[in-house]
Amino acid sequence: MARDTRWLHLRLRAYLAFNLEYTHPLSIQGQLSAPQASGASLPQAQAQAPPPPPRILRFPWQLVREQVRQTVAEALQVWSEVTPLTFTEVHEGHADIMIDFNRYWHGDNLPFDGPGGILAHAFFPKTHREGDVHFDYDETWTIGDNQDDRRGIQHLYGQPRRASTSQASALGPRPGIDTNEIAPVEPEVPPDACEASFDAVSTIRGELFFFKAGFVWRLRSGRLQPGYPALASRHWQGLPSPVDAAFEDAQGHIWFFQGAQYWVYDGEKPVLGPAPLSELGLVGSPIHAALVWGTEKNKIYFFRGGDYWRFHPNIRRVDSPVPRRATDWRGVPSEIDAAFQDADGYAYFLRGRLYWKFDPVKVKALDGFPRLVGPDFFSCAETVNTFR
Repeated sequence: MARDTRWLHLRLRAYLAFNLEYTHPLSIQGQLSAPQASGASLPQAQAQAPPPPPRILRFPWQLVREQVRQTVAEALQVWSEVTPLTFTEVHEGHADIMIDFNRYWHGDNLPFDGPGGILAHAFFPKTHREGDVHFDYDETWTIGDNQDDRRGIQHLYGQPRRASTSQASALGPRPGIDTNEIAPVEPEVPPDACEASFDAVSTIRGELFFFKAGFVWRLRSGRLQPGYPALASRHWQGLPSPVDAAFEDAQGHIWFFQGAQYWVYDGEKPVLGPAPLSELGLVGSPIHAALVWGTEKNKIYFFRGGDYWRFHPNIRRVDSPVPRRATDWRGVPSEIDAAFQDADGYAYFLRGRLYWKFDPVKVKALDGFPRLVGPDFFSCAETVNTFR
């Protein structure tokens, strides 16, 4: 299944049980051997001991975990309503049906090609991967509202039927699929990451996003991903350029700030904005950076000039309109451009092309900083990367 743009809007509420998380697979009671890309019928389930439970792997970064789990439950219910099959979520075991969001070469000699092009593929019964379905992780996945979007999933896994009446058909685009395509914007030349002073940096869905002049650099496990830098509007339609600050809250909502306004997205779906900063209890000039702090993402700080505020997203207010002094963050410059926290709990503060790494235990910047952003995050060549 392929298409000509890198955008995809699929409603996953029908014929798919896709990739949830690492420890929440689904158990299938009965024999499931026919739901394939051909739209073939589903034979009667056998009355015998349940097969090994399936193992469900990665999930798309754009969607919140609980949202994904709910969608999977609704998808499987469609099969349960017209067959004797029962689907029960379990926590471990071998997979009858493996559903995965994967990238490029992933072990089946059918590599994906990054954004655009091939979206997914499935495997027929009586093969070494019978029943499995793979989706291209690098596409833009959302949960949509259009019933026609189901057809894209039918094309991979088939529609539940009571009798066998169809023959296998080749994978490919089908007429009438509503992909909600977005006309691509002709990009300008992105700034050089080795020379850039980034506008904002944020950890989103476990990946690191650097923002500059309307473009975004996406790093996963310390590596810049293929297809990046790209326009930030590729992920977040309606996002202004440039952004001053960004962060992801504990509920998976992504907040962006520019000037005296802010925007909120649920994954890639806009849910609020533009809205005035005054609603958050902030007055005056724009904020320059936002930092999510703590393992539960329960502490959020806004920085502006030499001041900072603690923000509470559940009530959408700062704790006091009177700021605190940024000198509380020992060893960090009073004025910063961006901030983020890594998976180990360290905070990073950026100013210009430099960054400081902040120890959450000693509550001060580590020795040996600042360092240059370019060499450490983008493998830029530098003869010396330590500044005193």
